[in-house]
Amino acid sequence: MSAIILLLLVSIGIAAGFLLAFFWSVRDGQFDDDFSPARRILFEDDNKVKNDASATLSNRK
Repeated sequence: MSAIILLLLVSIGIAAGFLLAFFWSVRDGQFDDDFSPARRILFEDDNKVKNDASATLSNRK
């Protein structure tokens, strides 16, 4: 019986730790911008494409 109580206390402590970590990350602004990161991978950065193209052309010479 004491093992069950010990396991319950440990599991509640771990759950409380995860809950505190979640609230800390929300307060710290970890989840503020959830729209643009998902769309950022769909569109290439124009500067990066130009730099990659010029590097490819300079390597061919």
